[in-house]
Amino acid sequence: MEWDRSTQDEFNALIVKIPVFHRRITEEAVTKKAEELAAARKSPCVEKEDVVGAFFLDVPTPFYSMMIRLLDQSGFDYKKYGFPRNGKNNNP
Repeated sequence: MEWDRSTQDEFNALIVKIPVFHRRITEEAVTKKAEELAAARKSPCVEKEDVVGAFFLDVPTPFYSMMIRLLDQSGFDYKKYGFPRNGKNNNP
């Protein structure tokens, strides 16, 4: 699936901030989920809301605070998309 160019650039910038031992699995899991979310919206491309949703839906609870910090540092405005929902990462 295609990605919005600025979303892809920001996602790549975020991924390099993730500790190396988690980077590949995070990139794969978030990419897959973001593309699923975009397809569910019937969007022709992955956008920021899909990436944000993917992080909140797929990141394990022990890494939640690190995810929030990285999203904040990377300019992903998760609050704009209604996250966190009910204060939990796995509760859409």
